[in-house]
Amino acid sequence: MTRYVIIGAGVTAIAAGEAIRGLDARAEITLICDDPSGYYSRPGLAYFLSGEVQEKQLFPYQAADYQPLAASFVHAQATRIFPAEKRVELNTAASISYDRLLIATGAQSVPLPTAGANLDGVYKLDHLQDARRLIASAKRGRTAVVTGGGITALELAEGLAARHVQVHYVLRGERYWPGVLDPSESKMIEDRLRRAGIRLHHRLEVTEIMGQQGKVSGVKLSSGEQLRCDLLAYAIGIAPRIALAQQAGITCERGILVDQYLQTNLPDIYAAGDVAQVYDPASGKYVLDSLWPLAREQGRAAGRNMACEPSVYTKSAAFNVTRLAGLTTTIIGAVGQGRDNDLVSIARGDSETWRDMPDTIVAQSGFDLNHLRLVIGEQHILGAIVMGDQRLSAALQMLIREKIEITPIRARLLAPNAPIADLLADFWVTTRANP
Repeated sequence: MTRYVIIGAGVTAIAAGEAIRGLDARAEITLICDDPSGYYSRPGLAYFLSGEVQEKQLFPYQAADYQPLAASFVHAQATRIFPAEKRVELNTAASISYDRLLIATGAQSVPLPTAGANLDGVYKLDHLQDARRLIASAKRGRTAVVTGGGITALELAEGLAARHVQVHYVLRGERYWPGVLDPSESKMIEDRLRRAGIRLHHRLEVTEIMGQQGKVSGVKLSSGEQLRCDLLAYAIGIAPRIALAQQAGITCERGILVDQYLQTNLPDIYAAGDVAQVYDPASGKYVLDSLWPLAREQGRAAGRNMACEPSVYTKSAAFNVTRLAGLTTTIIGAVGQGRDNDLVSIARGDSETWRDMPDTIVAQSGFDLNHLRLVIGEQHILGAIVMGDQRLSAALQMLIREKIEITPIRARLLAPNAPIADLLADFWVTTRANP
């Protein structure tokens, strides 16, 4: 009987465990989980904060759903890996032996490097416990400062505003998420935030968090201005949890480096999900993703490889459906304009490949509640952002993922005032009819 140990219990870990069980009915599968809440939807935390979903809706599995997995869950923290002995040491002084190991430890928020960050009333949104604490603090009539430039920071601002908290949103850059969005898209989001009562402060940083009796009372900005507030929420980026791997002698850069089988440089040790740095064939680089669908794909591939069914993991076009200022937004492939100066690292719900913009031409249509931007190469669509109407999202994902040639319509897409949505819809219908 093969012993499989998985460090983590998020979507990557569960997907890996299910893949292993599907190939090895006799496997002994153990998941080590240091999150007391177990497996739940991290993307759903934003909707829990805004009051749109109840806590119980964050849990995709009920007790019966775990039965086919037939795994043991150990609620402890893995503190050390001994590769030569093939065992994992826990903070309980116990240890677990393995034949094959998967590191799926995910990522954690980059700490706020600001004086006063240890005061009561400073919050992040990594875990369900964070969301609970933030909700308990978010009371009508209170004032909050939010800082950060990615999806999670925006979700914090929106979630607090939905709970009738007055929100000041502090941004280091000239506009929201400049590494991914273009100026018109940032403006769409910012206009909607202002209409929701959120005050934006551009080209500023929080330089000090002020407190009284150990609690947040306000912040100082780089301009010298002071804002009174009752709480501060931040999301300035996330960092893969690689300390265990580094201690074990596993090769790491920003994340754990893995090959096409999601295996590390050490035999029988794999890594997947937010903690893994995988090869991106589109850019030729090893990149980080913090996207739920890709984490699940990597988990499945890692599980199959661990169960001795070779499965090459080929990173697909980064894809995410999110909501920005209440506007449903789909981001696919390479769409950005360089490194986002508003973040110190990758953001949760982000992909480094989004920031790539090879030698391309941009085609756009719609600048109201519906907006479409395409990044077009010589023969293919390399990326797209769809805001508002999502009827073309699935088609665009397939066109980009499968690298379907768009030569027949490329010139028309780039024509002035082209009806881009209509052209794409007609092309997609024709492509499906004549595969």
